[in-house]
Amino acid sequence: MVPTEKGKILYNYIVEPIQKLEMAEQHFLKRSQSERPTISVGMCFETFQYTLEEHIPKLPFNLIIKFGEYPQMQHDLDNGLLDLIVTPQKGNQKNLLYEPFSTERIVLIAGGKTDLQPIESLLKSASIAELGAYLKEQLWYSTTADMEHMKNFWKKNFKEHPDFRPNYLVPNISSIIRCLSDGVGFSIVPDFLCREAIDQQKIKLVWEGTEPMDNTLYFGTRKNTMYQEQLNRLEMIFREKWEKVMS
Repeated sequence: MVPTEKGKILYNYIVEPIQKLEMAEQHFLKRSQSERPTISVGMCFETFQYTLEEHIPKLPFNLIIKFGEYPQMQHDLDNGLLDLIVTPQKGNQKNLLYEPFSTERIVLIAGGKTDLQPIESLLKSASIAELGAYLKEQLWYSTTADMEHMKNFWKKNFKEHPDFRPNYLVPNISSIIRCLSDGVGFSIVPDFLCREAIDQQKIKLVWEGTEPMDNTLYFGTRKNTMYQEQLNRLEMIFREKWEKVMS
């Protein structure tokens, strides 16, 4: 096949741009192969602080943490905006898998200087209604974003909605524990977040309820993921941390 003069002219016009495109393709292919993968994870702020924060500098991949409500996390996971969520709630999306890995117990705690004698007397006499009335008159701490722990604990143990407003609304549960340390007041929180402060006698474990209120914690992932190796590493960090807590 003999090229025509017009063909030669066209070739001369396009050969250099094509070569540049080929070079760009090779550059980006090489770059994508060498780039660190980026994993997006959804969880509550306290879980991140308690479990994952200290390990971030050692991770061989990029990490984006998103905080928010659990239904929104499930939606984002299903739509590919997140790769992993840590949640006590299971959604009904067909594309998602939930694997249980531990539990949390919701407990009533008090500041280190709180007088617990009246509560201990009421608990000893099984005066649950009187206990609820007494607690309503005390100082309470909760978070601005999530009061579900208090609502659920109160409904389960006192058979009513908590009809009082906390005195102090702070950003997160870590703030509650710091405020209660060596102070006075009450709050309802997951046990794993306050265990260290209880062991150090900065705050007091008051009551686990008439029946312990346990939530199962799940890893939520999509059924088909290209980041299984990275997710396995993150899940291992969580499992090891919770094994230490539960032991």
